[in-house]
Amino acid sequence: MTKLKEINFDGIIGPSHNYAGLSLGNIASASHRGQTSHPREAALQGLAKMRGNLARGLSQGFLLPLPRPNPVLASVLALDGSEDPGLRAAPWSASAMWTANAATVSPAPDTADGRCHLTPANLITMLHRAQEWQDTKAQLDIAFGDRQHFAVHDAVPPTFGDEGAANHMRLCESHGEVGVEVFVYGRPGGKFPARQHEQASRVVARMHGLDPACTVFIEQNPEAIEAGAFHNDVVAVANERVLFTHARAFADPQAAYGAMREAFPALELVEVPEDAVSLEEAIRTYLFNAQLVTLPDSGADSTMALIVPSECRESTSVWRFCEGMIAGNGPIRQVIPVDVRQSMANGGGPACLRLRVVADPAKVDSRFLLDETNADRIESVIARHWPESIEPTQLGTDALTQEVQTARNALLDTLDLSELS
Repeated sequence: MTKLKEINFDGIIGPSHNYAGLSLGNIASASHRGQTSHPREAALQGLAKMRGNLARGLSQGFLLPLPRPNPVLASVLALDGSEDPGLRAAPWSASAMWTANAATVSPAPDTADGRCHLTPANLITMLHRAQEWQDTKAQLDIAFGDRQHFAVHDAVPPTFGDEGAANHMRLCESHGEVGVEVFVYGRPGGKFPARQHEQASRVVARMHGLDPACTVFIEQNPEAIEAGAFHNDVVAVANERVLFTHARAFADPQAAYGAMREAFPALELVEVPEDAVSLEEAIRTYLFNAQLVTLPDSGADSTMALIVPSECRESTSVWRFCEGMIAGNGPIRQVIPVDVRQSMANGGGPACLRLRVVADPAKVDSRFLLDETNADRIESVIARHWPESIEPTQLGTDALTQEVQTARNALLDTLDLSELS
């Protein structure tokens, strides 16, 4: 198990990135609906974040944009130009860029058969996302095709909504050791849909062969969902022994912490109180939709860093808390702002853009692993082929269809992944 590392697989932001405001309960997405998007800038921002992680010595991978516009969905919807613009926009969605929703991942040390298990999220709550899982699975089947070390499942069947790693956390002494997996679900009936169903989480846990003693199920706070925390990773994030969470993330915080401590006694809790950062400000700035990572080569006392959106630096209350946190003696020693504003405007921060997979990099298809050479090649394709901007009225046009398809095909050719065309 010593070869196991946490690899962050970021979604390359696709050439159809647009602001159609399709995601009910995602306040950022709704508030930017109808604005002009900038796919080229968005993709370069995401790539810059990946390069930053490489420079910090972290293992980095990527997943590719899905085929857009999706001809299958467009056919099923019988689009003829007379429909609501939101319906017309669904086949164009670039939301697969948020790979925290690509799948739920259980590393090999946690599973009964000693393989890393991945289950694509069905994302059935939202039409524009429910179209993703088959194409996502096609990538996972290639990237993690070594069946001696990986098992890739089909998605949980309807009607149980599953949103993948965005509602899943893992606690462990180190990534390569046995961990405790924490599934966070919502209850239906609120103003906004609770996207993660409890039974979906339990199905995934059983499919992955998890030990019930090392598996925890926790209810998300309905108030957090109604405030815009449509996924748990908007209000809480975990890494190794540390849970970084807002005080109002869970329906019963003390019971949640107790359940995690019972399964994982070494838990280190960093709780942000409401009077330091309000729930609304935490959601607006995506303080918790951050990458909490262990920096390599940091000696016996591992250094954890929180990679946050630059919006956190611009918030007085959030940045005051961050400065106080790193000045103290807690486990999080660095806070690193990154610019992902194009993604943020659609409701996705640094954590949304990555899927964490604990695995031996040598067992992963190398075409999905990032190094500086690959990064340069990807950047060149983006700069040459990604649209500079997209107006909402362009969705559905033949000209944009041609531009978006040409851009994606150029990336597939460059990365030698034409089997995904």
